Amino acid sequence: MRLRTSSVLRLIRPSIVTDVKSTRPFVCASCRRFSVLNRPPPKYDAHVPLTLAERTALTLGSGVLSFLNPRRGDMIAAFGELTAQPYFINRLRNIMLADTTGRRILRDRPRMSSSTIPLSYLSKLPSNTVGAAFYTWLEREHLEQDTRAAVRYIDDEECAYVMQRYRESHDFYHAVTGLPTMREGEVALKAFEFANTRLPMTGLAVASVFTLKPAEKRRFWETYGPWAFRNGTHSHDVINVYWEEELETDVQELRNRLGIEQPPDLRAIRKAERDKRKAAKAAEETIIP
Repeated sequence: MRLRTSSVLRLIRPSIVTDVKSTRPFVCASCRRFSVLNRPPPKYDAHVPLTLAERTALTLGSGVLSFLNPRRGDMIAAFGELTAQPYFINRLRNIMLADTTGRRILRDRPRMSSSTIPLSYLSKLPSNTVGAAFYTWLEREHLEQDTRAAVRYIDDEECAYVMQRYRESHDFYHAVTGLPTMREGEVALKAFEFANTRLPMTGLAVASVFTLKPAEKRRFWETYGPWAFRNGTHSHDVINVYWEEELETDVQELRNRLGIEQPPDLRAIRKAERDKRKAAKAAEETIIP
């Protein structure tokens, strides 16, 4: 006996529905990528979003490499960014938001480079100005302006700019204090920055004082360490300085306004001690028959 067409459809329809439902999860699962590999989209140009595992591994690795090799600028930059969030960089942003000039900096988002602060302009400024001090420091240390890496690992876009601003302002701290870029000078400046900004990376940099030579350690503990912590703690927040607007300001006037005492000339002290050692050695050689 032949079944009617409608009867046949009624018989097979349940199995069709069941088969479709049973295969749907399999099809979707095969098309969907594993969720751990789904990296969130970047929030700004240089941003590199990281998973928790990646962030932990990079923090530990960059911290160890930064301590073992202070010349690894890439690792120092990465460690600085990874340890600054979430608390420390948010604190620095809040300091800027609480200050009139800091708010203007966050609104304007200025960037410091050779194109925005050209050397041709700096070289023509009077010798007592902030810009001239910056130019003289760059020439003496044989440095260029465009050496600061872009922030990559801070997730919040505004906080990333705060870190970028700190990074680009670092050379101005050198210029205003007069501290050189040799390791002894960098340790002293990082101690000042740690007391002023509380960024963990600057504190780790201070720990490298234990790798300095005995004479350098002595100078740090006796002179530059106390200077750094005293001035960093009591001076105004240097993150709120609009450096682009202070280039023609008298550098001593700016130091007074910020509450920063200029430390003893480290290069002059090192030279005097070298000359003293040479003179003592020469005296010994003349005595020996």
